[in-house]
Amino acid sequence: MGIINHLMSLKDRTALITGAGGKLGIFISKALAELECDLILVDHHNIDLSPIKDSLISEWNIHVQVYYCDLEQDKHRIDLINRVRGENKNLNILINNAAFVGSSDLKGWAVPFEHQSIETWSRALEVNLTAPFHLIQGLTPLLKIAKGASVINIGSIYGEYGPDWRLYEGTGMSNPAAYGASKGGLMQLTRWLSTTLAPEIRVNAISPGGIFRNQPQGFVSRYEDRTPLKRMGNEVDFCGAIAYLASDLSEYVSGQIIRVDGGWSAW
Repeated sequence: MGIINHLMSLKDRTALITGAGGKLGIFISKALAELECDLILVDHHNIDLSPIKDSLISEWNIHVQVYYCDLEQDKHRIDLINRVRGENKNLNILINNAAFVGSSDLKGWAVPFEHQSIETWSRALEVNLTAPFHLIQGLTPLLKIAKGASVINIGSIYGEYGPDWRLYEGTGMSNPAAYGASKGGLMQLTRWLSTTLAPEIRVNAISPGGIFRNQPQGFVSRYEDRTPLKRMGNEVDFCGAIAYLASDLSEYVSGQIIRVDGGWSAW
């Protein structure tokens, strides 16, 4: 086996992925499964993970577990942590992917600033920032004894940069303050944890640019004009960064924010 193939193999390793039933979560799972990684899929109880589990096992012949958890609830997170620690001797990779995103259908969320609610702000910070902190903290004992331990947090360009409101004109779309604030906090938490959990655990983040989700054509056109690579992202664009940070290809990389944004942040 060549050097690169050896470094990228995840055989006999296990990854836990939150938000595993979402579009990006599914592609993250597929990317890791292709590298022979066993998986623990986590999502809200109203998301059926069984078809995803069956498909991954059928295609890649890996071991897949499913856990349901409302990450907004402290008690549910504690139960998840206790179950994972009680039922698994091995956890090498933790990917905090679940989040309230800009398009989430929440009251007082994707509305003008003066109408954004404190309740929804608090809910977003609970899921987008507190839950990753809690899971990392609770699962650190497993990660610390694992080979190639890696935490990957999914941030956003809006955790680093302010929104360009010209993109949203005439669309009915918005960019909630709590989304950017929570993602910014998550990326700073990444840096903080990278020095705190070293040398046993590497902690990095991916900062995605906009992903095409059938947004209004006016928004898409303006976004593409604003992006050096002249297109919005898709789920496949993030598979390489996930494989890199999850595997030993990045064994000397920690505390980094990898921007997968088509050059958005280069201007």
